[in-house]
Amino acid sequence: MSIARKTVSFMTALVAAGTLFVATAPVASAEDAEVATSSRSFPKVTTVRKDLFAESTSTSVDQDADWGGIEALDVPQTKSQAEKDAEAAAQAAAEAERAAQQQAAAASRSQSRESLTTTTTTPSPSGTGGAAVAQYALQFRGYPYVYGGNTPAGWDCSGFVQYVFSQFGVSLPRTSGAMMSVGSPVGSLAEAQPGDILASPGHAAIYIGNGMVMNAMTAGSGTDTAPVSWVFSGGGYAIRRVI
Repeated sequence: MSIARKTVSFMTALVAAGTLFVATAPVASAEDAEVATSSRSFPKVTTVRKDLFAESTSTSVDQDADWGGIEALDVPQTKSQAEKDAEAAAQAAAEAERAAQQQAAAASRSQSRESLTTTTTTPSPSGTGGAAVAQYALQFRGYPYVYGGNTPAGWDCSGFVQYVFSQFGVSLPRTSGAMMSVGSPVGSLAEAQPGDILASPGHAAIYIGNGMVMNAMTAGSGTDTAPVSWVFSGGGYAIRRVI
């Protein structure tokens, strides 16, 4: 019985000691804890911004700095509708003037051709012999060469010969090769007479004497006189007499 009392007394004392330890344990408070703080890394601005647009567009440069003036700015130029209309009208007028000039030039060329044809077709040959043919042919010196043509407005070599002889009532074939067999043959150039035809497969001319012929040569040379040795440098030509 005494042992039981001792045990209860010991347990009671143990509980009382535990309660006292709990009551006296230290209590953590906010004052004992370490407090983390922050500070501003940039200066505090107290100035009030009144005109943000003016401040954003204003600049400050050195007095001696050379940044160029406003005249150095490359600013796109715009035109009013009135200016655009004026330019369009001026361009239209210029185009109309060019068209009129081209039309006038074309009319002038046409009149020149008509004048040339009229001038060359009106003269009549004088005489009927070969010398008259040569003399008549000489008046066409300087007339134009046109391939395939057979009038004073423009002719090629055989077209020229054909036209001249047609004025004397003689009908000749159109090509120089065919002219190699017309009329009667002449044996050599030494026997040739003014008015004879010199023809090869590639060229035809009218003999005018002294080793010269009258012929339509090229677009650059036109119709003119030339030496037989130059015109028929390779030989192979025929001399024919039709008058």
